[in-house]
Amino acid sequence: MRTDFADLPSTNNRAALIRLLIFMAGAVFMAWYFQALAVLAVVLLLVLMVMLHEFGHFITAKLSKMKVTEYFVGFGPPLWQIKKGETTYGVKAIPAGGYVKIIGMSSLEEVDPADEARTYRQATFPRRFLVGVAGSAMHFVMAFVLIWIMLSFTGIAVANSQNAIAGLVPIIGHQNPAEAAGLKPGDQLIGLDGKKAPMSSVINAIESHPYSSINLLVRNGKRTFEVKVRPLDGNRIKIENGNTVEYAKTGKQQQGFLGVELGGGYYQTENPLSAIGHSFTMLGTDTRLAADGFATVFSASGLDRFYHQVVSSGSQSSKVPVGSTGSSGGPEVISIVGAVQIGAQAAGHNLSLLLYILIMVNLFVGMANMLPMLPLDGGHVVIAIYERLRSRRGQPYHADVRKLMPVAYVFLALLLVMGLGALYSNIAHPLQLP
Repeated sequence: MRTDFADLPSTNNRAALIRLLIFMAGAVFMAWYFQALAVLAVVLLLVLMVMLHEFGHFITAKLSKMKVTEYFVGFGPPLWQIKKGETTYGVKAIPAGGYVKIIGMSSLEEVDPADEARTYRQATFPRRFLVGVAGSAMHFVMAFVLIWIMLSFTGIAVANSQNAIAGLVPIIGHQNPAEAAGLKPGDQLIGLDGKKAPMSSVINAIESHPYSSINLLVRNGKRTFEVKVRPLDGNRIKIENGNTVEYAKTGKQQQGFLGVELGGGYYQTENPLSAIGHSFTMLGTDTRLAADGFATVFSASGLDRFYHQVVSSGSQSSKVPVGSTGSSGGPEVISIVGAVQIGAQAAGHNLSLLLYILIMVNLFVGMANMLPMLPLDGGHVVIAIYERLRSRRGQPYHADVRKLMPVAYVFLALLLVMGLGALYSNIAHPLQLP
């Protein structure tokens, strides 16, 4: 009997691909069953973000003629992999990010002498610098693209004027008075009896005339018109407020209730071409915000606030606004679990909010990776700069990485403590968008 061993790798690869597809289908089914599709979507977006970071290193290393041996999504045992040329690509079981392996990243790594010329450590300074910053640069590229998508397609929040109707309030057992009169979101209440009046006067007229007709002066765009409304008594009617039912007004005297929400806002988009320039401006603004928050987190007061955040996490809830500001009034350290929590809530609210959170996450991660400490990208960049400064013509200098390891271990310990602390805090008190 003849066995064609050349067919075995492709057969095994197909079987591994089938296992991967089954694993993915199972993950989607579990997310659907537990009503956590938004959580799964945010996890996948964060993994994609990490893989694009690694792709920055991957493509610049390839262009610099360095040898890249692995490019994997996830960690742990491989679910599927395939080798193309000298690089193995694949997916591993734990979807907690990913990695790219470039040979000879430091003087400590042992490399086949035949491959030494293609190591990271033997590359020229411009190439090592490019590979080192490429990962963080990808985060800023991603932030720019997400800003452009938000401006062009999902819109950014714009506040309505305080006299504009943002929505109509559902009333139990009665028709909404504003709806009955023909008012709709976007209309502006600008006066009474055909004359312009302050908003305080309009509100006072509504509240002091339950069951009586009043004439409101209304503007919609360039059109101005009058509407006759008949407010109900807010103390006698109930309204839907989220998942609860409550009285529209509370008090002993009658209070007129028109059934409108004033102010609020809407989401405004712009032309995709003009959004390009606006995206650069917004990227600069958001980068400054992220930098301020980043500096505050690692300041003495920020670390003290983080300590109290973790210690008190068992006794108080955490409310985190979109700009990553904690309940204590300053930027709050969040774990990957916290990022998924607020991302999933944002996905359930609207796409623009989710995009903005992803924008800020990209900017924070891009900055964090450039901290001048190993094993972060910034550590490799600083070493490359130091070696370039110490090198002489024809005699490249290679730093002894072993001397940096004690500092690197202390830094890793700090990151580990902060990561576990933030993880505990986010699990003990899941973050809630206000």
